[in-house]
Amino acid sequence: MRASVGDKLHVQGRNVGNPEQEGEIIEVRGQDGTPPYLVRFSDGHEGLVVPGPDCFVEHNDG
Repeated sequence: MRASVGDKLHVQGRNVGNPEQEGEIIEVRGQDGTPPYLVRFSDGHEGLVVPGPDCFVEHNDG
């Protein structure tokens, strides 16, 4: 997985009824766009994320 600052990270809900979480990648800490990523989620909290199979990146093409 590769990402850039400004891309969106989506985390699928793990259980039925748990909504998907979405956040903006504000810092890439790995080399060449690889994880971990510092993410600011839509609820305002920030966290260091190493994405698993339940995650995908929406690239910011602008």
